Amino acid sequence: MTKVLTAVAWPYANGPRHIGHVAGFGVPSDVFSRYMRMAGHDVLMVSGTDEHGTPILVAADAAGVTARELADENNRVIVQDLHDLGLSYDLFTRTTTRNHYAVAQEMFRTVQRNGYLVEQTTHGAVSPSTGRTLPDRYIEGTCPICGYDSARGDQCDNCGNQLDPTDLIEPRSKINGETPKFVETQHWFLDLPALAAALKKWLDEREATGLWRPNVIRFSQNILEEIKPRSMTRDIDWGIPVPGWEDQPTKRLYVWFDAVIGYLSASVEWARRLGDADRWREWWDDPEALSYYFMGKDNITFHSQIWPAELLAYNGKGDKGGEPGEYGELNLPTEVVSSEFLTMEGKQFSSSRGVVIYVRDVLARYQPDALRYFISAAGPENQDSNFTWAEFVRRTNDELVAGWGNLLNRTATLIAKNFGEIPEAGEPTAEDRVLLETVEAAFTTVGGLIERHRQKAALAEAMRTVAEVNRYVSDSAPWQLKGDDQRARLGTVLHVMAQAVADCNVLLSPFLPHSANDVDRVLGGVGDVAPMPEIREVEDLDGGPAYPILTGEYSAAPRWERKPVVPGTKVGKPAPVFRKLDPSVVDEELARLQASAS
Repeated sequence: MTKVLTAVAWPYANGPRHIGHVAGFGVPSDVFSRYMRMAGHDVLMVSGTDEHGTPILVAADAAGVTARELADENNRVIVQDLHDLGLSYDLFTRTTTRNHYAVAQEMFRTVQRNGYLVEQTTHGAVSPSTGRTLPDRYIEGTCPICGYDSARGDQCDNCGNQLDPTDLIEPRSKINGETPKFVETQHWFLDLPALAAALKKWLDEREATGLWRPNVIRFSQNILEEIKPRSMTRDIDWGIPVPGWEDQPTKRLYVWFDAVIGYLSASVEWARRLGDADRWREWWDDPEALSYYFMGKDNITFHSQIWPAELLAYNGKGDKGGEPGEYGELNLPTEVVSSEFLTMEGKQFSSSRGVVIYVRDVLARYQPDALRYFISAAGPENQDSNFTWAEFVRRTNDELVAGWGNLLNRTATLIAKNFGEIPEAGEPTAEDRVLLETVEAAFTTVGGLIERHRQKAALAEAMRTVAEVNRYVSDSAPWQLKGDDQRARLGTVLHVMAQAVADCNVLLSPFLPHSANDVDRVLGGVGDVAPMPEIREVEDLDGGPAYPILTGEYSAAPRWERKPVVPGTKVGKPAPVFRKLDPSVVDEELARLQASAS
């Protein structure tokens, strides 16, 4: 049994999340985690809401509330959305816990003690009209390297190079368009050049495994070419106090320094809530443990450069040496699993321009597994993809309803009508054996693809298996097997169908957990194929305000293998598991989108 850490990108709490967000981090990480648990691995899936930084302050000002009030409100919305989507976190927490503050400050102190944080005088951007510090990401201008006219103050999304706001040509505030004023300020910088050799060695080792997606490894190696120190503190009054600068209330840790530490702090919190405070070390200190980080491609820099650099610095593995802190030598990521971007009807998601569909709105009108299916089948796994309502309706009706749903209904209806229970199987024919062998072989194929993060191919293979079972049903034509002389054969065919459907349900359960439980109930089970997360209200472990967490008990999930169906299990007339969508949905949703954009 391997220890597997599923580290899921932290959704930012400045507003509700749209489907582009969960297509990048949410559904892929859950499919992977559910499969790995069923395959016998010990999975720890963690994340939470990222709640610091200037964007929270900007949104709070606009709403007339405090930053904490806004974070509290959006934290609850996001927790509910991810719960309703069925994401099986062991712990989904937040970065405003006192536990997280303590872990982030311990990381900072050790990195500083090892010599990888250097104090420098730099120029910070200030809004002339408000006097408030502008974060790097809230400054745009022309990239001095490639000429892209919408480069950000921390990175150019066109060429991928790391930038400072002062590098930009004709910088402007994204908040109000004014030209920022640059003033001298002191900050702690992560000495990335002193960690570059260690980072390169680690990335080269990762490339040698052949496991990383080519776009991720190439991008990660390219950003080493222009590596330079990067500020890890900010002039802001909302965030984690900087160790040693507690007397300066407007100095805080850079949100991206503290957010990635959340993977560790969430693991620590999970263990503390379990009552076994050091249990997290099994995933972080054991060199045999594996860790997979799921995110969209705009976060690659922070997970293949900044976070590994923090870990190397904490471990004392850069040019300056050093010793690990109280958490011991921490594991670097096994793989950074980055998805590309999802667009909406051909346009980039933009809440401000109304080009958006929020997770909560989709789940209010449609089945969660319909959204999960679309993301898994047509999402931005290795290239940008486009969400259209026409394609959402088509895939739901033609694949979920007419393919998988129809197979289930035919099987359960025939069993209920002819036997009322799963019948005994007689002597199988060659066709029976071929089908059962084909379905059983899919466990290896589908599982192997999920493990290698080829989820679109895995789902396609699972649905191909569903099609094989549908073909068997049509060829066997059990509705034509009438009379006492054919009853034994009818029982065998229906037994084979029940077994094949049960197997397909397991194959599809990582992708479609809600319906997997419904399918199990249709076949006479209790609906425990896919354990679901729950929301719990908890007290802060160290005396802070209470908050909701996502957690769950997932050990009851079935193994990733055939479980023989039991003759005599009662099967009644089924109700449809999947809802067919009327074509009018397309026009209705496009009208909503147009109204929100106007």
